Amino acid sequence: MSKPLRMLFIFLLIDAVAVGVYFLAKGSGPGSGADPTKDFVWTTMDATYQPATELEQSIKTDYEEKDLLPFQFRNYGRNAAVLKKFRGSKFVGAGVPVLGMTFEGLEDWAVVDIWIKREDNRDIRRTVLYILRENEWKVADSGRLVVRGAGSVR
Repeated sequence: MSKPLRMLFIFLLIDAVAVGVYFLAKGSGPGSGADPTKDFVWTTMDATYQPATELEQSIKTDYEEKDLLPFQFRNYGRNAAVLKKFRGSKFVGAGVPVLGMTFEGLEDWAVVDIWIKREDNRDIRRTVLYILRENEWKVADSGRLVVRGAGSVR
């Protein structure tokens, strides 16, 4: 075998190995079907709960006024993967740039799951998109998270 042909063969072999490693690494990582909420735990918010953030304080004040304490919540914060799974009345799978274009003066945002267990055996579960504008946390949208990997709609 001539030297140029041997070099071409080695080059193609190295390329094939590199492409194989790339697809192997990509296939083993978290894909679009992975559940971005699995690492977050439910926390109970009652009258004695001490909020860790301004957002949690705002939520506690709001739900105290509505007499909905205690309830459980999961604060995903600024998790873009969770935002992509959010399905609300105004936003469906929106990304961070969409929030910035929609809400002028957007300072911060967060996605929070809320689960209220009532005495009458009714569970209210919703996902809320909160935004921070003009130093005040406000509800931007309410809906649910759609997580395909878990086989359910949350």
